Amino acid sequence: MPADPPHRAATPQRSTTSQSTNGSRASAIEVRRSSRRRRTVSAYREGDRTVVLIPARMSEAEEQRWVNVMLDKLAAQESRRALGDTELAERAERLSAQYFDGRVLPRSVRWVTNQNTRWGSCTPSEGSIRLSHRLQGMPEYVVDYVLCHELAHLLVPGHGPRFWRLLEAYPKTERARGYLEGVVAAERLPHLPGTRDEGTPSEVSTP
Repeated sequence: MPADPPHRAATPQRSTTSQSTNGSRASAIEVRRSSRRRRTVSAYREGDRTVVLIPARMSEAEEQRWVNVMLDKLAAQESRRALGDTELAERAERLSAQYFDGRVLPRSVRWVTNQNTRWGSCTPSEGSIRLSHRLQGMPEYVVDYVLCHELAHLLVPGHGPRFWRLLEAYPKTERARGYLEGVVAAERLPHLPGTRDEGTPSEVSTP
């Protein structure tokens, strides 16, 4: 993944380190501020650490928001690269063991390209789960939520109270639902002139 060149010693900057809280695979986050960086935010993996490079002018609130944005982008890139049908099925099995006591074991889990109005579906009589290809490239915790949603449906049809109680076992349910609602809302917005996404998925411009 592309990384910015190291800052020279003459470049004023501040570095802070914290633990990841958004489901990223990295266990620690290092934020490096630089007065030479004006508009772009970059992030890359460095062993078990994620390094996020931001402009020095950012407030603490902006820093936290952009750290979350960049963690999601990195996780999305890794999810898109790593999860084929086989990995998806293995992930569903692990999620079943972790959140549903292994009570549900789907016979098949696969990506499909014919689901443009829903994120996932299942057929309880066949024990099959299908995920929309639109999820590819989204953060892993979002993909995991949709898998858990469909696993829960293999146990409980419909969206009654029992279904939602079952899904409460997955701790990032509300976060993932919010992410997907944001995607749907963004798809309905017209393109705004003058906006652009600079750089790679691990580098974006700030307003």
